[in-house]
Amino acid sequence: MVLVSGTLAHTEALRPEVAAVLCPMGLRLSEEKTTTVHIDEGFDFLGFRIQRQTKRGSAKRFVYTWPSKKALASIKAKVRTITRQGLNDPLASLLRRLNTVLHHKYRRARWKQVRARHLPRWWPTDGATTLFATGSVAVTRYRYRGSVIPTPWEQATTATT
Repeated sequence: MVLVSGTLAHTEALRPEVAAVLCPMGLRLSEEKTTTVHIDEGFDFLGFRIQRQTKRGSAKRFVYTWPSKKALASIKAKVRTITRQGLNDPLASLLRRLNTVLHHKYRRARWKQVRARHLPRWWPTDGATTLFATGSVAVTRYRYRGSVIPTPWEQATTATT
């Protein structure tokens, strides 16, 4: 993902430069996967939808991220498959299988939200085995570091006379 502050022409001019940077690493730009979109249109990247929108109740615009529709459909299908298998396994084994799926998907959701959505009016526990507490997982995101990021190629210097 390359973010450009400029016009469409600036973006198109960067494609050969990006390809030149990727080439020594053994990578190449895929023409069918490479798209150019405005941040207001939004795009899906690594299971998330990234889009700039106006904040409710104000005129300020912010970039928001939320799970993409494809990622949500995938997790719903996994939970549906696990819970509708028709096997008379003990509750502990069902919870173990659900924990592996929910641990990866609901990192920011509180336990009450997950339980209200998938298990209303039921507290899933079997002896010492309980459903994973999704609120206990910390979420860290990449933050802009500016000029602290080192570049693997030489910087072009300009001579002033």
